[in-house]
Amino acid sequence: MAEGVLAGLARWPVKSLGGEVLGAARLDWRGLGGDRAHALLDRREGREGRWLTVRQAPRLLAWSAAYPDAPDDRLDPADPPPPSLRAPDGTAWGWDDPGLEEALAADLGMAVRRHRDLGGQQDLRSSVLVTTEASRRAVAEALGRPLELRRFRPNLHLELDAPAFAEEGWEGGRLQVGEVTLALLNPCSRCVIPTRDPDDLSRWPELLRWLHRRRRALFGVNARVVAGGRVRVGDRVRVTDPAVPVAPRPSTDWDVAPRGGLGGSGLAPQGDEGAS
Repeated sequence: MAEGVLAGLARWPVKSLGGEVLGAARLDWRGLGGDRAHALLDRREGREGRWLTVRQAPRLLAWSAAYPDAPDDRLDPADPPPPSLRAPDGTAWGWDDPGLEEALAADLGMAVRRHRDLGGQQDLRSSVLVTTEASRRAVAEALGRPLELRRFRPNLHLELDAPAFAEEGWEGGRLQVGEVTLALLNPCSRCVIPTRDPDDLSRWPELLRWLHRRRRALFGVNARVVAGGRVRVGDRVRVTDPAVPVAPRPSTDWDVAPRGGLGGSGLAPQGDEGAS
């Protein structure tokens, strides 16, 4: 159905924090090794134990996390090391540093608790988020400004001989990347997270409005690993047809969600499956 190359790789060691660009990675049933193996939990009354995301605390984007002791595919998905965090002021913190929770609370304005889960803490459990360059470029051209891929927090970014938004019809198919095979699941429904600039935290609400109007709020596709292994940027990629083809989602000007969400914008809030 489509062929090309793996154009980009990224993992997000701590859910909703900035992540790291990779040259290679190992994947298994959990997804991309070390991806979202750590998270911050809300300690506020009534929300105790829930994942804290950019929706509740936009300043999470000002923090970043990486695995400097296990770069690229040297990280074992079954035993990722504790990540290192970098605060907005440049201060480096180890995941196990005793003062980290207090520093996060002071910056975010709310109490948090660290949590580690080697099974991965994607919104869609044990999944990988896949995006395509044709779709990124099409959205950027439609809106007339650059569109940073980091806004969408993908793991695999593909350059293919397929048109923009072809991935909306891939459900049920297979994706082969190097020695790894993934089952293609549902297109990813986006919420407000991509509207936040990953550098200065400013908002771009028109991005989500456009996705709602034109793409039913979809961007990217979720996948699960069925045969693990190593992948490297530049690996050949092949998408094979689903057993029962799924028609791509139509592009419309009028397809807007019911009013009442997102502060009266007329767009209902959507969950980012696998993308926070």
